[in-house]
Amino acid sequence: MGRRNITHVSDFILIGLTDSEEIRLVLCTLFLLIYLITVLGNVGMILVIHLDSQLNTPMYFLLSHLSFLDLSSSSVITPKTLDNLLTSNKYISYLNCFIQMNFFIFLAATECFLLCSMAYDRYVAICNPLHYLVVMSTRRCCPILFGSYLIDFMDSSVNVLCMSRLHFCDSNVIYHFFCDVPPVLALSCTDTCAIEIIISVFAGSTLLVSLIMVSASYVAILSTILKIASTSGKQRAFSTCASHLLAVTVFYGTTIFTYAKPSKSYSLGKDHVASVFYTIVIPMLNPLIYSLRNKEVKNALRRVMWKRKGPNN
Repeated sequence: MGRRNITHVSDFILIGLTDSEEIRLVLCTLFLLIYLITVLGNVGMILVIHLDSQLNTPMYFLLSHLSFLDLSSSSVITPKTLDNLLTSNKYISYLNCFIQMNFFIFLAATECFLLCSMAYDRYVAICNPLHYLVVMSTRRCCPILFGSYLIDFMDSSVNVLCMSRLHFCDSNVIYHFFCDVPPVLALSCTDTCAIEIIISVFAGSTLLVSLIMVSASYVAILSTILKIASTSGKQRAFSTCASHLLAVTVFYGTTIFTYAKPSKSYSLGKDHVASVFYTIVIPMLNPLIYSLRNKEVKNALRRVMWKRKGPNN
């Protein structure tokens, strides 16, 4: 095997989604609209939860942090994607590439454990409702939330240490529209076997542990719902977790579809549709899922708007 010159890469080239100017304009318009809806939806959700006293419950406390993570995750990926589509500026600096990558990993991993915490919240609410306010008190929610951020910060730190050991020789062209781990690994002339194993172990453990805990919560929830005698009681119980179950299905479904495959396949650019849905569309969907399917959020929004208008109006 011939030797390759190891050079210091100052920037990367993001191939993006398409070379067609017409399609780029359409995608830019679509992504800009999605991003605006994402910002308005998630900021609106956070404000409504904090402004309405009736939503000061553990469930909505966790939901406000989910909105924060969705807003942050979208802001890490979408602005640079819009810049690439609008100006054809495909360059991203080495530092910015790795900052984008590690923020994205941190936010996605934190969302895994936050969805897990929300599933446990629904489990307590349905399976042990009399002790809900004790088990899911603010004093207990805060440590759970802090633990999620801390664990995933450690996860992303491991990724930083691993990726910092890479060298790039033959190419700096990333066959993707953002700096994701698999396509960047594919560019390295360093032996990445050990790094891939370490990253896969940490990322796989995060996904698997959170998925097992979510699944266990919903198995217990389903078992409790089936024991309820009345149909209306079953419907009420199911409605309390329907929005979260839909959000979990969409998030884990696209995550597993995107990353449960050999890393080299990402360099071929065949997973763009799934990646667009995972990084750009899902952050917009979560506030819509929780607002359109949730009467409490709708009523809270009306109360907030009523207060803003004032009693004279």
